[in-house]
Amino acid sequence: MPGFKKKDVIDALKLEMSILEGGGYGRSVKTPRRETTLFRDSITCLNVGEKEKKQPCGECFLIDHVPERHKDEEIPCHYIPLNAAGKTIQDLNLGDRREDVEQALLEWIRATIKRLEQEPD
Repeated sequence: MPGFKKKDVIDALKLEMSILEGGGYGRSVKTPRRETTLFRDSITCLNVGEKEKKQPCGECFLIDHVPERHKDEEIPCHYIPLNAAGKTIQDLNLGDRREDVEQALLEWIRATIKRLEQEPD
């Protein structure tokens, strides 16, 4: 994990996991009618609460999980393959219920934490 300490990545993923297990991101107080955006509206996002990006996504702990061809997307973390079929948040947001998208993300987070914890330092 170039640039990121493995422990920091694991801790951030565990925080994301606790958010999802605790019922998700909920609704924004500022924009209660707008559904929150996975990862982007999380406290782990470098640009949380910003209308426009102030920090490049290349500095995010998730960028190493994004395929190279998607690293310049508006929300690159939405292109992380979450399962064996390669489905991403972007793919799942097109047709699945929000609960199903969150469940797929939660399963990816758990698997990624487990893999990182088993990797040698």
